[in-house]
Amino acid sequence: MFERISRREEADLFVAWMAIALSFTIIKIAPYGILGPVAAIAPLPALIYFGIALLTVGIGFLLHEMAHKFMAIRFGYWAEFVKDNTMLLIAVVMAAMVGFVFAAPGATVIFSRDGRTLTLKENGIISAAGPAINLVLCVVFAALLFLVGGVATIKNGNILAILGLAGIQINAMLAAFNLLPISILDGRKILAWNAAVFIVLIVAAFGTLIASFYYLI
Repeated sequence: MFERISRREEADLFVAWMAIALSFTIIKIAPYGILGPVAAIAPLPALIYFGIALLTVGIGFLLHEMAHKFMAIRFGYWAEFVKDNTMLLIAVVMAAMVGFVFAAPGATVIFSRDGRTLTLKENGIISAAGPAINLVLCVVFAALLFLVGGVATIKNGNILAILGLAGIQINAMLAAFNLLPISILDGRKILAWNAAVFIVLIVAAFGTLIASFYYLI
């Protein structure tokens, strides 16, 4: 399976992974950007945040893009992730300036080997695979969180609880953002294919995201 990932694609995935992890680390340190209040933070906690972001974003982002890729391959197409340097820069700058991650570091580009054109259904299913994986990961990280004692243990510095909650929030953010029915995002293609599937996914994504922050109030 993984022999279908080229060296160039590996490099693009790595750069995008680093940039998105850095962006999420920045908004953890400065939730409102550098124009708002910035909490003083020592280097070690900052590195811990970055490590958590690398793991949670790494799993969420990589599996999201691989879900698109291998679903396209299943339909008989070829697909590769291609980073967008401009969007990577925008992601980091927006995180630093306003505390928002515009998580569109590139796209999985689909190629036809026999001249076929993606059908509406194929495009919808391929697009839905990415956010669906993120929602599954929310369940996995939620299980980790509750296995170690739930949100209450975060105040005690339980690293696994912090990892679990971060995993839920980041994967819910990735799913919710990509499900917005605009531009080239997944949501627009899913909605064009099947409105019911779109509604289920976007409600689940935003519901999970809101719930994950509600627990911190």
